[in-house]
Amino acid sequence: MPEKSFVMGVDIGTTSTKATIFTTESHFVASHTIEYPLFHPKTDYAEQDPNQIYQAVLDSIKLVIQRAKLHSSQLLGIGFSSAMHSVIAVDVDGHCLTNSITWADNRSNEYAKRIKEEWNGHDIYLRTGTPIHPMSPLSKLMWFKEEAQEIFQKASKFISIKEFVIWKWFNQYLVDYSIASATGLFNLKALDWDQEALDLIGISKERLSKPVPTTTILKEMDVKAATYMNVPVDIPIVIGASDGVLANLGVGAIEPGKVALTIGTSGAIRAVVNQPITDPTGRTFCYALTENHWVIGGPMNNGGIALRWFKDQFSMTEVEMAKDRNKDVYDIMIEQAEKVQAGSNGLLFLPYLSGERAPSWNANARGVFFGMSITHQRQHFIRAILEGVIFGVYSIGKALNELAGPASEIRVSGGFARSEVWRQITADIFQQKVIVPESHESSGLGAAILTMYALGLLTSLEESKHMIHVLDEQLPNRDNAVVYEDLYRLFAHLSIHLNEQFDQISEFQRKSCK
Repeated sequence: MPEKSFVMGVDIGTTSTKATIFTTESHFVASHTIEYPLFHPKTDYAEQDPNQIYQAVLDSIKLVIQRAKLHSSQLLGIGFSSAMHSVIAVDVDGHCLTNSITWADNRSNEYAKRIKEEWNGHDIYLRTGTPIHPMSPLSKLMWFKEEAQEIFQKASKFISIKEFVIWKWFNQYLVDYSIASATGLFNLKALDWDQEALDLIGISKERLSKPVPTTTILKEMDVKAATYMNVPVDIPIVIGASDGVLANLGVGAIEPGKVALTIGTSGAIRAVVNQPITDPTGRTFCYALTENHWVIGGPMNNGGIALRWFKDQFSMTEVEMAKDRNKDVYDIMIEQAEKVQAGSNGLLFLPYLSGERAPSWNANARGVFFGMSITHQRQHFIRAILEGVIFGVYSIGKALNELAGPASEIRVSGGFARSEVWRQITADIFQQKVIVPESHESSGLGAAILTMYALGLLTSLEESKHMIHVLDEQLPNRDNAVVYEDLYRLFAHLSIHLNEQFDQISEFQRKSCK
């Protein structure tokens, strides 16, 4: 094996940063994860400490090199993936004036509504590709302008968590096209900040970072950081893209008909197109991968977190069984769900425990168990959660089919992809073949592949499809698919027609939590 035959993908996520080393043939070598907390100081707030995340980046890189037993000189380069939509206000010296305000933060909900209803929000979406929602930096900055005026005026820059890392390493404020395209402030056709969006919130381009291609290579990093991580100061750093678009690359869903579905804590379904496409009805996002590759799709707030909620609140039986059998509690829960026929005996779950993003973009949506009867047992509720999550992502997939064309296969990643039961439910609801790639590190692998492309090791991103190794595949069960066709119609009807009640109950909850 040549001396330099490894690349690293660093994925800055919502709950952890994971550094993963791959060979240039995309085989997994080693990974290291550093976790950090999400703070909720007030209702609807979801923040993180930028310096804590920066330290996690340093430590994950340093420790994965040690774990892989490599010398840093064997690394060809390091590429970045990052969660989207974060905002940090920094002063003229780069010091943080705020925590990192994450995608999960809903404090700007009322301003998102006003942008939609009063300030041509739909036109902004059509130009920028980011749906109007509290997750969006556009809405967050409007909140700062109106509710935190002192910080808004004092801030020299508004940046994301990845921009914070890049500034610490290279003393430059740079943002890749992918992260920029997820702000609601970036014009997809001009590949620059959208002047009308900036005028709406009252800031100039100078208060944002300089947009650059996702393949931009940076060298000569901060000596102190390089020494700490034990890497050369001139190691090529590829600025990379967002975790969502890189997940498509990491599972090989980069051609027409191939759709990527990721479900971890939250979830998303995405497809790659060759030009920016926005939805006339505003259901989907459009984010950049490169100047010639655009990812359209939609995220959902409630993926595996719904199953974790049920475990934490109602699954002491499964917890005890897991201890007795020395197994993971989620494996026990899935075993229980497997005992139940498709459709959960008419128990339907709307998985909106944390509001919802696509396709409704309703932060006030709330979770619902519908159809409960005296015959339903614990295992019915568990299976209904698995089915409800997939119904939710299927509703986004239907919109995606309209815009990008019908899917021929679904490539899955994230924690749910380890469950044969959950994968089969996916195949049955979508009535599509489900492909399981070998690596679950889809965003990290995507960052590594983009790094190889930026360094000239790949002639095109399409070439990378040969580097994705398939572990398994599942075909739909027609009998189950018929059951799910009927149930989905009811799921879609409830999701739409409960909007008024969602608003009423969420307002009651906000008042009662004060």
